[in-house]
Amino acid sequence: MFIQTEVTPNPATLKFVPGEPVMARGTAFFESVEETANSPLGQRLFAIEGVSNIFFGSDFVAVTLEGQDWDDKKTDVLGAIMEHYTSGEPVVAEETAAAPAAAEEDGEHAEIIAQIKELLEARVRPAVARDGGDITFHSFEEGVVYLRMQGACSGCPSSTATLQYGVQNLLKHYIPEIESVQAI
Repeated sequence: MFIQTEVTPNPATLKFVPGEPVMARGTAFFESVEETANSPLGQRLFAIEGVSNIFFGSDFVAVTLEGQDWDDKKTDVLGAIMEHYTSGEPVVAEETAAAPAAAEEDGEHAEIIAQIKELLEARVRPAVARDGGDITFHSFEEGVVYLRMQGACSGCPSSTATLQYGVQNLLKHYIPEIESVQAI
């Protein structure tokens, strides 16, 4: 098995592409070993010292280290991913496979929320996934769009610029009711 490794804009995160599907649908984001009860791959990765979060996309695994150097840990992560795929176990048990959180779409802002989600899905999420992360809609309140940053985007030094100059400008261009975008 050949696992491709890619750098991300977040120096603490590497993207691993195993050449096989990771998530059949949705994504999964784990910030602690306790959250990985139904993810054998997540448990293997959190067993590596310094792993602070894990993100599973459709065809990649993004791993973030805290207080560790990738030169020392890259081989451990590659080994854990390879061991997982040879085990035949699922990445995440079906009942816990997470699709992006859906917020309420009824009420006075239903049309705006639908437009926000459509723009995120079509224009933002594919670009962010190429960098090993994800941005999902959380809520829309009083002109402010709240988004959840996951994977390489979580804690990335350039995520503020991505939100302010990329996502916010895009959303404001198409939806005049939007005043700002904030990460939660």
